[in-house]
Amino acid sequence: MSRIANNPINIPDNVQVSIAPELITVKGPLGELTQELKGDVKIENAESVLTFSALKETKHSKAMSGTLRALVNNMVIGVSAGFEKKLTLVGVGYRASAQGNKINLELGFSHPISHQLPDGVTAQTPSQTEIVLKSSNKQVIGQVAAEIRAYRPPEPYKGKGVRYSDEHVVIKESKKQ
Repeated sequence: MSRIANNPINIPDNVQVSIAPELITVKGPLGELTQELKGDVKIENAESVLTFSALKETKHSKAMSGTLRALVNNMVIGVSAGFEKKLTLVGVGYRASAQGNKINLELGFSHPISHQLPDGVTAQTPSQTEIVLKSSNKQVIGQVAAEIRAYRPPEPYKGKGVRYSDEHVVIKESKKQ
């Protein structure tokens, strides 16, 4: 049984949740997010507390109750506080600059890279080697950060590349003669 589904979600005062038969919508000061309801999961909204339970005693239904609870919790946090990912560029001549809904990257290739950001994601560059992504949708911001990191992942010998700010890259020892 999913233990995550046993934890209720407390809804803040500035967030509204509406539950339809096939859709759940969460509205807050930072936007509006929706999630399709699939699987046999029962959602109850009582006095701004959401509880999740499996309708059937199948393994899939129990797993989906925990998954849906985690997704809805991320939606509530996203529309009230938002999410943030920080990327760091390590390498000589590696630079980033945010211009509107694009990030221009110089990562040691013969050409600059221009990465288009999806709707709902904003980027800031406090310095030339830092990128700060902000969004209310945790899945989208994680995907954008992974796509930017994929242009030049950190290499294991010098550690050059694009990395998450909290990522630890294990440096290998060079070949000895």
